[in-house]
Amino acid sequence: MRALPLLLATLALDAMGIGLVYPVMPELIAQVRGADVAGAALWGGGLATAYAVMQFLCAPVLGALSDRFGRRPVLLVSLAVMALDYAVSAVAQSIWLLLLLRLVAGVTAATHATCNAVAADLVPPGRRSQTFGLLGAAFMLGFVAGPVIGGALGEIGPRAPFVAAALLAALNLALGWLTMPETVAPGRRRPLDRRRANPFGAFAQVARLGGAARLLVILFLHDVAIIAYVAVWAYWGTAAFGWSPLLTGVSLAAFGLVAAFTQGFLLPHYLRLMGEEGTLVLGFLLTAGFLVAFALLPPTPLGGLLAILLCPLSALGEVTLPALQGRISRLAPADAQGEAMGVAAAARSLSAVVGPFAMTGAFAWGAGLAPPFYGTAYLLGGALMLLCCALFLARPWPPPDAT
Repeated sequence: MRALPLLLATLALDAMGIGLVYPVMPELIAQVRGADVAGAALWGGGLATAYAVMQFLCAPVLGALSDRFGRRPVLLVSLAVMALDYAVSAVAQSIWLLLLLRLVAGVTAATHATCNAVAADLVPPGRRSQTFGLLGAAFMLGFVAGPVIGGALGEIGPRAPFVAAALLAALNLALGWLTMPETVAPGRRRPLDRRRANPFGAFAQVARLGGAARLLVILFLHDVAIIAYVAVWAYWGTAAFGWSPLLTGVSLAAFGLVAAFTQGFLLPHYLRLMGEEGTLVLGFLLTAGFLVAFALLPPTPLGGLLAILLCPLSALGEVTLPALQGRISRLAPADAQGEAMGVAAAARSLSAVVGPFAMTGAFAWGAGLAPPFYGTAYLLGGALMLLCCALFLARPWPPPDAT
């Protein structure tokens, strides 16, 4: 697949820009809002939720547009808005302007879903889980570099990472403009149906495919659980262990490095040895165990050291998302891959609406009680991951189409 290197580069640069700003969000929100760490966590959850609401509403629309007009224009518009969003965020002086920017960015947040649709256009159904794993690995490699660079730039000031993220998004736009091929031939483009070009109509359509409804519920709950990492890691590390932005970035980078190795190298071996169902069960159980372990760490220097050591190991369970995406993609017809990936993105976006408030709220609640309860969000995430496993095993699955 000649387009694969470009897809990998696009997602790596995209993730790098996202990861750049994570370590400095507590400081930036505190600067523009004048809040303490718990208040900054709640505002951070609000900003993430605003982004996710717009992505939930618009991802199926963008998926339908890419089925109608092609993947290339949807991807390029998304990258252009992303670059502008980061640039304005770098100079924003109001929490309300940051909120507006998150709303605008959420409208065109189609990079990952569009790249998945391009891969689904080009890869046979039986290889899609593995291919989605490679795309996930590229995203994670960008996430490795992003927090480290963002943490280092954060020592200069909380706005410096946003400038760097804007430059990366602009570079990504130029790369896509020059080299991204169109993978939807004119004869395979599907007319735009207004009844399906919205999250509710698109969900109803995809849910009719055998087993897709249960997969979408599992995907939603899975992502709510995983949000415990990104939504509260910086706040938890600051409150429980006194981590600096640089140490927060390094710890997230360690997770991303092992996650990239797991999705890019270990996933094909998991699939060969245990099959797709065994791989998913293993991923659910591993992630649940590590989340509970984080919840039980004491807020002491030893606990902080154990968190740093456990963080990369917890990424060994990062095989569930590409396997779930592969299953959903196989259920959709060839002319509806954009819609299927858009619905999957919308399910993940809906989790991002609920997840940040749930996890930052759980963190703030625990922080208000006593230091031993700082890890409440991770306990909630572990319980949700176990629920995913139970739902997946609730009844047998038909053999997957591997053609």
